[in-house]
Amino acid sequence: MRSSRPGGVVEALESVLDELSGERLDGMFGLAPLERLGGLLVLKNRLDAEVARMVRQCELADAAEVDGKASMQSWLRGHARFSASAANALVRTGRALEHLPAVAAAFAAGALSAEAVGVIAPVAAERNRVAAAEQGVDLAGIDELLAEIASTQFHPQLRTAVAHYLARLDPDGAEPDPTEQRSLSWAKHADGSLTGRLELDAVGGEKVQAAIESILQASRPAGDTRTRAQQQADALVQLCDNQLAAGHLPVLRTSKPHAVVTIPIADLVDPGTGPGAATLGFGATVSAARARWLACDSTVTRIVLGPEGQPLDLGRSHRVVPHHLRRAVEARDGGCVFAGCDAPSHWCDVHHLVHWADGGDTSLENSGLLCERHHTKVHHGFRVARQPDGRWRTRRPDGTEVLVLPRPTDEQVTTRAG
Repeated sequence: MRSSRPGGVVEALESVLDELSGERLDGMFGLAPLERLGGLLVLKNRLDAEVARMVRQCELADAAEVDGKASMQSWLRGHARFSASAANALVRTGRALEHLPAVAAAFAAGALSAEAVGVIAPVAAERNRVAAAEQGVDLAGIDELLAEIASTQFHPQLRTAVAHYLARLDPDGAEPDPTEQRSLSWAKHADGSLTGRLELDAVGGEKVQAAIESILQASRPAGDTRTRAQQQADALVQLCDNQLAAGHLPVLRTSKPHAVVTIPIADLVDPGTGPGAATLGFGATVSAARARWLACDSTVTRIVLGPEGQPLDLGRSHRVVPHHLRRAVEARDGGCVFAGCDAPSHWCDVHHLVHWADGGDTSLENSGLLCERHHTKVHHGFRVARQPDGRWRTRRPDGTEVLVLPRPTDEQVTTRAG
């Protein structure tokens, strides 16, 4: 829809955008869509540069006051629905461009992105400009150099260059306390899931990345289509699982840290899913099926409640699967027994083939190693079974067998089934 506000250039731009959005894209193939995208990205950079310039002019003119706002940051949050961080970044960019003409020119020409200019912006902060002047630094030369780096190098190289400049600007400054730069917070949702925010100093971040990357790279099954973020989250959970199982974490109120699941006995023995039947130690509610999965091995304390709510089974001040049995299962299975999985034994739970709640005993014959991913699968319909010859077979919920290459011929399948 055409804007009724004054401004011939803006109205002309709206007209062009209307024309662009009306073009059909479904017939574009090969190089054509990439060329169109490249042109749009350059135009986006140019438009972002003009927006930043306009925001700065509004700030200088105290235009936010016209709408009763105290600052352009608050105007952007209230009128443009910006987040606080995005509003602050845009205002900082507008201010920085006044002192970095080479960067501003490259931005206006479409050679730099708004993100790149945001990385450079701290160079033009007042305290850094004062420090540069006191040390005789040629800010104009730095401006031109950073504009060239931003337009010719990848983003990590730009971040490194800016960080190097700012560090050299104050080489004798006090070394910050890394513990003051770290924070971890999360919000718990109604279903018990967590959303978190993590901030770490460079060294702390390096350690966390090294630990998570080691687990992520050690378990890269073929055909894994999860995103990098999903894989990293899974590695973080595995890292915690390993530590809980190792028993080396600090004691909490006379007990080693562990997960706790509380569930009524009726829900535990019921083969149904049982949504919302069990409660975890930190208050989350999970299904009975999930509780049965958690109760298989050693990282969880089970508390089974009778009909009147009295504890029937406090389970596991010692492990349900004793150490000597786990070692025997590890020696026999070597790792996850689910078809096609190569997870090592120290990533696995000991799964009861017949659940102890259904009368299954805790024995070598009734046990098998399963990694977290496949342990979940087995508690959601998949089945694993050990054959008399020692081989493991995995079946889907529909009864068909999960086979790995090289797959047997029809004759071999018939013979084995017989």
